[in-house]
Amino acid sequence: MQRILDRIEAEITLGTFDYKAYFPNSHLVQRFEDLKKGLPASPGIPIFEEFVWRWFEENTPRWKRSMRNTVKGNLSRHLIPRFGTTRVDTIKKGDVLLFRAELTKLPGQEGKSLSADRINHVMTTFRMALNEAADRFSFPSPWVGIKPLKIPRSEVDPFPLDEVRYFLKNVRQDFHNYYTVRFFTGMRTGEIDGLQWKYVDFERRLITVRETVVEGEVDTPKTKSSYRSIQMISLVYEALKAQHQVTGELGGFVFCSRTGQTLSHRNITQRIWYPTLKRLGLKKRRPYCGRTCLKGRGAGYCHNLAARKAASRAKADHRFRMFR
Repeated sequence: MQRILDRIEAEITLGTFDYKAYFPNSHLVQRFEDLKKGLPASPGIPIFEEFVWRWFEENTPRWKRSMRNTVKGNLSRHLIPRFGTTRVDTIKKGDVLLFRAELTKLPGQEGKSLSADRINHVMTTFRMALNEAADRFSFPSPWVGIKPLKIPRSEVDPFPLDEVRYFLKNVRQDFHNYYTVRFFTGMRTGEIDGLQWKYVDFERRLITVRETVVEGEVDTPKTKSSYRSIQMISLVYEALKAQHQVTGELGGFVFCSRTGQTLSHRNITQRIWYPTLKRLGLKKRRPYCGRTCLKGRGAGYCHNLAARKAASRAKADHRFRMFR
């Protein structure tokens, strides 16, 4: 230990002392690095890691759970490892662009590089944090003229109706009702997993979307437009009636475990969805593609058609009552 202290003292005397070499994990590293670069001391301006966790905690009450998870993941996996010890006011536009270029070289899913969409999500977290820091500590935000990466237009890969029927005919019987409702309502995964019997009106043949399940916990829908009512077509009505015989007495979730717990969409996707597609020789598609059935017209076509028919029946009933 004395030998190390003597070496440090000698390096200080010679002007070659490198604080980071001896204390790489110290919170003072960035302060010494700034001094080496000739930057003025700014004790009131925090390093990136210190600021972003405080910013994260401040915004936690107003963010949805999915948003919190996304931001936390972006900070932990990408932003803090790269900028954690950097003082927030020293991050420049060049640093931002170089960081984005580095992200494009990271591996993503299935051996591919990170997608433009994924990179944009990381950069959105970076932008929000830096702009807030710039506003609080009165320095110019480096986020000037930086546009998001262009996302290649993804082709819609809908299920033809004959494939939908083939799938429903051969899927495990205990998931027949589940996939019938998925295919013919256009509900998102979180919406159908979070569907509760109190939101199913058999008399009016309506499904009301008011809650979802995200990461196993009940949450609110993704957007304002996600709050909606869906008119049941006959197939959906019959599937829900049949499902009511299975889980109706539990009084909670429409599609759930035997104990009434919410389903794990990842588990279902890996155990039921993909194996069924493979067994039937159908093209591998994400479950989300089930929202676009009927030869590309979309599941929305089904319940819109049902809504029009319901409206026609209501008008006919009204005219009948008028002339009784």
